[in-house]
Amino acid sequence: MVDSVAGVVLAAGAGTRLAPLTRIVPKALCPVGTVPLVDAALARVGPWSGSLAVNLHHRGDQLDAHLPPAVHRSWEQPEALGTAGALAQLRPWICGRAVLVTNADAWFGPDLDLEGFVANWDHERIRLLCVRVRGRGDFGDLRYCGVALLPPAEVEALVPVPSGLYEVMWRAAAAEGRLDLVVTDRAFVDCGTPLDYLRANLLSSGGESVIDPTATVGAHARVERSVVWAGAEVAAGDYLVDAICTPTRTVMVR
Repeated sequence: MVDSVAGVVLAAGAGTRLAPLTRIVPKALCPVGTVPLVDAALARVGPWSGSLAVNLHHRGDQLDAHLPPAVHRSWEQPEALGTAGALAQLRPWICGRAVLVTNADAWFGPDLDLEGFVANWDHERIRLLCVRVRGRGDFGDLRYCGVALLPPAEVEALVPVPSGLYEVMWRAAAAEGRLDLVVTDRAFVDCGTPLDYLRANLLSSGGESVIDPTATVGAHARVERSVVWAGAEVAAGDYLVDAICTPTRTVMVR
């Protein structure tokens, strides 16, 4: 099963809504609980995939330098290709396999286990991991939360132009009854905005501030409900609350 599945982490987006953090690093390198989002995503799909790929565009040089050598890089130039176009460009590497795809900006609690999601898949329908969100779902009250299993035939039909999986694949599949929606009750956050990114960090720590071990917190400084990145400095006597402190700037979250 593992060898017949290609693992793909989608990480090329510009992360416009997460600015100004994404003016410093790509969204995929923003840490939650001191772990970069892309590392958590690779760990999520790695056990169930024969090999791994990541697509790169926005600040791709930083992401390229961070990724392990064994991870395949799919460079998207001159523009990002979206979730569907990205997989189409990867078809030669995918080589007829099913695809386990995840969004780099999806954060899950540590108790998420994809074993059941992968093991009992019928290999025919498109399987999407969802959370229940009343009135805000993509499919009724179910909202896609960033993990999908795609049969080879569905991937083969994609075209390498900027496009999204919902628009070119999932919407029609839902109308035709070809979607297999699996609901999880595990903690999930789409880290699309500074507020949601901060929320993911606080969920990861049980509500405590997340301070990287390499950060500096000066004497008598107070840090509450905040994230302090590697190499960042909180000056002596500062009071940081509901904030994200990076080596170059501090973002107040309101």
